[in-house]
Amino acid sequence: MTRPSPADELRTAAEKLRDYTEDLPGYLQGMAEPVAQLLDHQARIAREVQDYLGDEFQDGALDLNVHNALAVARAITGDTP
Repeated sequence: MTRPSPADELRTAAEKLRDYTEDLPGYLQGMAEPVAQLLDHQARIAREVQDYLGDEFQDGALDLNVHNALAVARAITGDTP
């Protein structure tokens, strides 16, 4: 089975986080949307890098910010690399 791309992982986590906001109290709900937006932004960056490099793409081509966002995304979704 093929692992999802980093951009897909980030988008999935952003969607999941938004789904969770319905169950969160006010303060946490207010924090969840900015985090989801950050994940979406990093997903766009990851997709641009992947599209630019094409077949040469490897996760190592992503900058530290994307890797940090992936760690957050994987914590949200429960996935491991």
